Amino acid sequence: MTVKKTLLFTRRAPIAAGLLAVALFLPACTSGNSGNSNNGTGAPASSGQSAAVTVSIEPSNAKNISPATPIVVKAANGTLTDVTVQNTAKHTTVKGEFSADKTTWTSSEPLGYGSTYAIDAHGADRSGKTVEQQGQVTTVSPSKQANPNMIPAPAAVAQTGVGVGQPIVFQFTYAVKNKADVEKQLSVVSNPPQQGSWYWIDDKNVHYRPKEYWQPGTTLTVSAKIYGVDFGNGVYGAEDRTETYHVHDSWIAKADGNTEQMQIFHNGQVVKTMPISMGKDSTPTHLGPHVISFKAESYTMDSCTYGVCQGDPRWYRSEEKWSERISNDGEFVHENPNSVGAQGSSNVSHGCINLNAENAEWFFHNMGLGDVVEVTNSGGQQLPVWDLYGDWALSWEQWQQGSALK
Repeated sequence: MTVKKTLLFTRRAPIAAGLLAVALFLPACTSGNSGNSNNGTGAPASSGQSAAVTVSIEPSNAKNISPATPIVVKAANGTLTDVTVQNTAKHTTVKGEFSADKTTWTSSEPLGYGSTYAIDAHGADRSGKTVEQQGQVTTVSPSKQANPNMIPAPAAVAQTGVGVGQPIVFQFTYAVKNKADVEKQLSVVSNPPQQGSWYWIDDKNVHYRPKEYWQPGTTLTVSAKIYGVDFGNGVYGAEDRTETYHVHDSWIAKADGNTEQMQIFHNGQVVKTMPISMGKDSTPTHLGPHVISFKAESYTMDSCTYGVCQGDPRWYRSEEKWSERISNDGEFVHENPNSVGAQGSSNVSHGCINLNAENAEWFFHNMGLGDVVEVTNSGGQQLPVWDLYGDWALSWEQWQQGSALK
């Protein structure tokens, strides 16, 4: 009996040892899942079940948001099936777009001021289980809305284009307190590219000019993306605006108070020289580059328009022909038959550049909005930067300091 028991033990020992070796070997060489596997994530598995789909809305249940703020809906662990954003008063639906994988929906049009929007979104996971998420946002109600008026008016120069000296101007209907926030939304894209910068003349007017005169043939795409932008003091941007300007040939007139002559340069070449009379000693013409801003075949010149009215010995009122404005304080290039005898020899005007009839008509038909009149040796002060288009009176370094983003 003892011998049989020993033989039985001897046969089974190798089998048990083999099973033990297999048991020790498996954990070291397999990645097979078990009931408590963490799948390499460090977190307990869900017994083969994926996490439930969730839907989030941004901004969620917010008040007084900018109407330019997009509404974004996202799905996690699934996809979006539908999203509706509706104006609760007007019952209009806001347009939006899904991402390619349908995990995100983003509104594609601005909201309205002073409105409430209800958001209803649904998502689903791979097994078809669905979830609903709702939210509501309210937009700010401004006390005032500022429009971005543009100078020159795009329609006025659509056919002629503008000259190489033309600054681009946004004139807002209300004062801007948050200038940096507004300036970030303004842009001028030049083709071919040219360096330029903004300068705040005052709280309502901001000008853009390049470092040098524009290159002839330049196309300017000008934008103000100010809708929904907080101007400060309860004022918000009323609308976005984008316009295109074209720069025509270079026309630059150079008026010299020493020689009493004015040379006209077309694309850098002298094409005409004419005798002139500029401002007399008591009313000298401003020095520096001037930019033509207005023209009329016949125009009533009244010094009272800039504060020198009847009763003042400097007051005047006269009808003049072939007139082109070069500053906002009464300086024009125009015909003046009364000063023909002085033209080419002395300065006798109230600050204007006087020409004879033939030269004034030629100048009128060849020089236009945005073209430049550079004045030297007039005895006057530098044209102030605020005097309509005194932009070129500043050096490039000085001009850049006028940006709110410097």
